[in-house]
Amino acid sequence: MSDTELEHLIQMANQIAVNFSFHADAEDRVLDHLTRFWAPSMRQSLLDYVREGGAELDAVVVAAASRLASE
Repeated sequence: MSDTELEHLIQMANQIAVNFSFHADAEDRVLDHLTRFWAPSMRQSLLDYVREGGAELDAVVVAAASRLASE
């Protein structure tokens, strides 16, 4: 995956977190969105980025991705 593609995934993931940020169960909603609407390759790229530290990701995305990795 190119740097540009990864930057786009990070941006999309963070936008999802912002969209759900006003819900008490934002982490659950982000996880559900990633599971239902992201291709397996996109989820894998996100997980790889989180394993590398995920520095640019919203904390809710990191938490949801960590749960995704354990499923």
